[in-house]
Amino acid sequence: MRTTAIVVVALLACAVLAPGNSLLAGEAVTVDVHKYKFIPPEITVKVGTTVRWVNTEKRQYHSVWFKESGEPEPEYFWPDEFFERTFDKAGIYPYVCEPHEIDYDMKGVVRVVP
Repeated sequence: MRTTAIVVVALLACAVLAPGNSLLAGEAVTVDVHKYKFIPPEITVKVGTTVRWVNTEKRQYHSVWFKESGEPEPEYFWPDEFFERTFDKAGIYPYVCEPHEIDYDMKGVVRVVP
């Protein structure tokens, strides 16, 4: 029974620490933007975390737009540039890359937990 409990705790730790499941309050978490994808496409962070989307393309610009929240679209960012946002409230924040949302289904989600 003890071995089973250790295995379960280890699996839970791996699930929380796996890419896309970051839970780091107050630290920067990076999402790569590459080949018309957000990598990882979904992340979970704690309130107070800053998420940085880094464009690692060779030539292509992108955006990170929280369209559903009614915010205006931010400026595009080019290769080796980034976009940042600090999440101060718990919630679910879907976002898109406006110029590539339809043709490439370029979407992502930030889940913010207390």
